[in-house]
Amino acid sequence: MPDLLHPVGGQLLAAAGDPSQLLPAREQMAFTLGFHIILVPFGVAFTFLMLIANWRGLRRGDGQALVLARRWSQVSAVLFAVGAVSGTVLSFELGLLWPRLMGRYGAAFGIPFAIEGLFFFLEAIFVAIYIYGWDRMRPWAHFWTGIPVPLTGIGGTLSVVAANGWMNQPAGFTLRDGEVVDVRPLGVIFNGAFWYEALHMLLAAYMIAGFTVAGVYAVGILRGRNDRRHRLGLAIPLTVAAIVTPVQIFVGDVAAREVYQNEPAKFAAIETVPTTSTHVPETLLGVYVDGTVRFGLDIPNGASLLSGFSPSTRIQGLDAIPPELRPPDHLITLVHWSFQIMVGIGFALLALSIWFAVAARRHRGVPTGRWFLRCTAVSGVAAIVALECGWIVTEVGRQPWTVVGYLLTRDAVTTSGNVWLFFAATLALYAAVTYGSFVALGLLRRRWRRADEEPGAEPDGDVPYGPSRARETAAAEPGR
Repeated sequence: MPDLLHPVGGQLLAAAGDPSQLLPAREQMAFTLGFHIILVPFGVAFTFLMLIANWRGLRRGDGQALVLARRWSQVSAVLFAVGAVSGTVLSFELGLLWPRLMGRYGAAFGIPFAIEGLFFFLEAIFVAIYIYGWDRMRPWAHFWTGIPVPLTGIGGTLSVVAANGWMNQPAGFTLRDGEVVDVRPLGVIFNGAFWYEALHMLLAAYMIAGFTVAGVYAVGILRGRNDRRHRLGLAIPLTVAAIVTPVQIFVGDVAAREVYQNEPAKFAAIETVPTTSTHVPETLLGVYVDGTVRFGLDIPNGASLLSGFSPSTRIQGLDAIPPELRPPDHLITLVHWSFQIMVGIGFALLALSIWFAVAARRHRGVPTGRWFLRCTAVSGVAAIVALECGWIVTEVGRQPWTVVGYLLTRDAVTTSGNVWLFFAATLALYAAVTYGSFVALGLLRRRWRRADEEPGAEPDGDVPYGPSRARETAAAEPGR
């Protein structure tokens, strides 16, 4: 997606000579992409958690797990609807805000989005079938209708990541006389950045969904709702997140090394390397100003060791980039800080995962210590912050390119229309969608609370269109 430009010191900065539409276009893309990316993990991974609860309920005759699965399916439907709106806005923005990207490179860039559209429609169909089937299908048949939901979500996510990877490492086409010819779809999709970006994003999705859902139930337990359903609602997602987190840290290390090999300008911004050299230190914190890093804490040889396992590893510095193609200092600092925040949160979540594993093994159950629950309660927010920082690294770190080596961002933007007005309308739409989603989730929460406190208050004893008590009992019978 086109780059993000962020406020620095209370003022929005733009390069001299840039089109007047560039700043609002960047800001709008930053906002809408930052909003939409939060919803992606819930389509990919939250539905997987839902199926784990459903499987446990049927396999072990666990009625509380079935209640969780039913309730999570309703939440996933709300979030899917919100994601559909925000994703549709993003697709319009690509054409309206960045016409030169779509006009010249749409024959290649549009391929992953066409595939993503197919996965989106399939996901919508199976989400509807799964929710509709709670009260109308045999238990195991209903469970199997839910399997395609996370699979199609994964397919859609991989398609969008393929498009982003293509912008970082364009491949699968030939540019002849300014026109894209000889497009090779597999080359476009499986570009050089696809594999590590895709795996990194999918693992991040499971971390975010796991820690966020666990955090919700941790808050409930802290407020005195220490019943089996809340403990189960904590254990299922936190177990998934704890398994994924160490794998994600390993994959993230591999991905950073791939960036070093294939995107040297981005890596120089990540590590704030002013000049090409060996024995490059790892700089913690710091601000990049006029070719130097100020207020940072250097770990000798750290960046060279992490990049090539040797202090003599040579890292290309920002001085190797022509001045007219070099990102401004504040964006370099932004990329550097975003990367370090992402890594710091990742290791904090790894510590929480180890804490959970040790405590669960020691106590042979879900740990309910208050400090553990407090840390779990904030883990979901921390994971979302790490996700946003990761996307800032991959988007802003590409600057000033939209398609690296082919199309500058200032050349991709529209040169007509009042983009600020379009941005204001988008903000209003997203505010309305956000308000509506909170209202819908609040109504569900009150309905569930009433069903818990007054059994029989709802037609099915818990939620509308959910299986009845009799059917829930039948689902627990052997062979059903």
